[in-house]
Amino acid sequence: MVLIFRAGAPVLLLFLVLAGGAAVAAPVSLPVSGERLLAADREPQNWMSYGRDYAEQRFSPLQQVNQYTVENLGLAWYFESDNHLGLETTPLVIDGVMYFTGAWNKTFAVNAGNGELLWRFDPEVPRSKSITACCGAINRGLAAWGERLFLGTLDGRLIAIDRVSGEEVWSTQTTDPEQAYSITGAPRVAKGLVFIGNGGSEFGTRGYVSAYSAETGELRWRFYTIPGNPEEGFENDAMERAAATWNGEWWRYGGGGTVWDSIVYDQELDQLYIGVGNGAPHNRRIRSPGGGDNLFLSSVVALDPDTGEYLWHYQEVPAETWDYTATQQMTLADIEWQGQQRKVIVHAPKAGFVYLIDRNTGKLLSAEPYTTVTWASHYDMDTGRPVEVEGQDYDGEMAVVFPSAMGGHNWQPMAYSPATGYLYIPELDMGMPFDEISPPDYKHLKRHFNTGYHTDSGDTGQRFSQAMMAHLPKSHLLAWDVEQAKIAWKLPHPHIHNGGVLATAGNLVFQGTSDGRMLAVQAESGEVLWQFDTQNSVLPGPISYEVDGEQYIAVAVGRGGVLTSNTGRAYPTGNPNNRIMAFKLGGAASLPPFERPERPLPPPRTDASDEEILAGRALFDRFCARCHGANAVGDGSVPDMRYLEPVWHENFEAIVLEGLMEQAGMPRFDDVLDSGDVRNIHAYVIERAHEDLELRQESGWWATLKDAAADAGARVVSWFLRP
Repeated sequence: MVLIFRAGAPVLLLFLVLAGGAAVAAPVSLPVSGERLLAADREPQNWMSYGRDYAEQRFSPLQQVNQYTVENLGLAWYFESDNHLGLETTPLVIDGVMYFTGAWNKTFAVNAGNGELLWRFDPEVPRSKSITACCGAINRGLAAWGERLFLGTLDGRLIAIDRVSGEEVWSTQTTDPEQAYSITGAPRVAKGLVFIGNGGSEFGTRGYVSAYSAETGELRWRFYTIPGNPEEGFENDAMERAAATWNGEWWRYGGGGTVWDSIVYDQELDQLYIGVGNGAPHNRRIRSPGGGDNLFLSSVVALDPDTGEYLWHYQEVPAETWDYTATQQMTLADIEWQGQQRKVIVHAPKAGFVYLIDRNTGKLLSAEPYTTVTWASHYDMDTGRPVEVEGQDYDGEMAVVFPSAMGGHNWQPMAYSPATGYLYIPELDMGMPFDEISPPDYKHLKRHFNTGYHTDSGDTGQRFSQAMMAHLPKSHLLAWDVEQAKIAWKLPHPHIHNGGVLATAGNLVFQGTSDGRMLAVQAESGEVLWQFDTQNSVLPGPISYEVDGEQYIAVAVGRGGVLTSNTGRAYPTGNPNNRIMAFKLGGAASLPPFERPERPLPPPRTDASDEEILAGRALFDRFCARCHGANAVGDGSVPDMRYLEPVWHENFEAIVLEGLMEQAGMPRFDDVLDSGDVRNIHAYVIERAHEDLELRQESGWWATLKDAAADAGARVVSWFLRP
C-alpha cells in the first residue's frame, strides 16, 4: 500500500495492490475538521455541509459552468435507487466521494466522478413507523465531522457512520419511542457537537433541540422550545418566561414547536440559531384559550452552542394559528442596510414575508411580503409585530387565508448570491380554507389525520371555491433583492411544488421542477438558459462540486413526501425509481427510456349506494389521502389506488385492517376503521378507477380540457374542499 499526498488539497490517494498486481486508486479524505468547515470557501471543490458553508447560502464559488458555457451541460452520470419513495436529500461531497440519504434513511457513498457505489448503510427503520411520520419516509441529508457521518432516522435515532467503511460507530435514541416523534431533517455539526431536532407536532409532541458529542454520542444539552406542565417545574428561566405567554392546559395537547429543519451555526458570533415550528393543535383558541403569544412557536431562537443557553429570540408569528412554521431555511449574510453594514439572518418561511433579523440582537430590521399574504397587512417596525387582518383567524367562521398551511415557501432550500445580492426562493402562491375544529386528544393521537383544515359543504364550500378560482395556485422561482427588500424578478412554473435552489459564481441559478425539468437560469434576469428532462420531479436543492478539474452540478430526483402526494395530480411520465443525477460540460450520458406501466382494468363497480361511496370518500380523505393522494390520484411514489392489480383488490380488507403490508410501510387501521368502513373506502376507490378509465377512453378536446383543468389546480382545490 502506497500513500501519495496531493499538494494543495487535503486529499490522499490510496493505492490498493490487488491479488493480480493491479493498483486501484481511490480517494481517501482527511477528517472534516472545524477548521475545514469554517474555511469552506477555500475548498470550493467540496460540499461538506448541508448548505455548503455555515452561512447556508447554497452559493458555489465554482464558475467553469457559467452563463456562457451552460448550453454545453450534459448528464455525466446517474445513480438509481431501489424505490419510488420521496428523495429530498442534499448530498455531501468530500474529497471526491458523494454521500446521500434515501427513503427509510438508507445511506449511500458513491464515487462523485462516475457514480459508482462504494458502500451503503441501512439503519433498518421499522416500516410500521410510517404511521407517525407526517410527510413520508423521507430524509434531507447528513452531517460530517472528523471521519464520521451523522444521520437522523425516522424512528428518532442519531447514528454515527464511519465515512470510509459505511459501518455504524454509535447510535443513540434522541426521542421517546412511545411518542410520535420522527426525524426527517439533516443534523448540523460544529465545535464537536451534533445538533438535531425532530418532527411530530401534528401528533401532539413537545418540541426541542439536542446536542450530542460527535465522538461518543453522549447528550450534552437539550433546549425545549415551549414550556411543559408548570407543576413539574421548568427546565430553565427561558421556559418559565415562556410559560407566562401560554394559557389553559397546553401541555395536555403537547403544544408543538418542533425543530424539524433549520439549525444554523454562526461562526462569526458563535451562536446557534434554530427555527421553531407550529403549535399543536393548530387552532390557538384550543391550545391556549386565554390568548398569549405562545413562545417560542414560529420563532427564530439564538442559543449558546456549547451549553444550549437561551440568548435571544424573534417571534415571527405570535400565537400562530395557520401552521406557519419558522423551520424553513435560515441564511446568514453581511449586507448594507440603510447605510450600515449589518450581520443578518435572511428568512423566508411559510408566513409569506422575508424577514431581516439582526444576528447580534434579534431585532427585526425588515419584513416584506414575497407572495400573496392575507393574514397580516404589514409589520409594525416599532414593536416588530405583525398587524393581523380581521377575520383571517377563522374565529367562528371559515376563512380563506394566504399563504396556505403549505406556506409561501416550504422545506425546499433557497439560495443567496453575494454576487447579485439576490435571495432565490422557490415560492408557492396559494391559499386555503381554515375552519374551527374540535380538539382531538393530541397526546394520544397515534396517527396523522387530515382534521386540521376543512370546510363544510354547501354555502361555505361554494364561497371557498369561488375564492380559489379567482386566485388559482401558482408557483415561481423568485429573486428577492435583499438590500432593497423587494422582488427583482419572477420565473413562473406550470405546476406547484417545485424544487430547491443553487446559486453559483457562474451567474447561474439552478432549480428542478415538479414536472420533471432541471433548469439553469441567468441569475440577474431569470432567463432560462438550459434545461434537461429528468423524467421525474425534482424537489431538493442541487449542489455543485469539482472532481479532477471538472465542475459538476448534482441533484436528487424523485417525487414523494406530503406535498406531491397530496396535490391530487397525475404525472404523465409515471414514476421511475429515484436517482441522483450529476451534470458536467460535455456530459454524454443518457437516461434509460421510461415507459409507463400498463394500467390494469378496474374490477366491476360494487353495489354500494351513493351515500356509502360518499362516506368512503370522506374516510379516504381522512385516512388515506395523505399518502395516496387527493381524489385517489397518486403521484406514483406510493401505489395509485386507481390502478391496483387484482390481487390488491382481493386482499383490500386484509391490507387495511390486518396489516398484510405493514412490513412494507402500509400501516394497519383496525384501531379506527371497521369492515363496513373499509368496504365503503374500497367502493370509492373502485368508483374513482372507473371514472379515470372513462376519462381516458374519451377523446378530443373535452378530455384534453379536463386534463388541463386538473393540471391547472382543480384537483388541488378539490382536496381542500374535502368533507
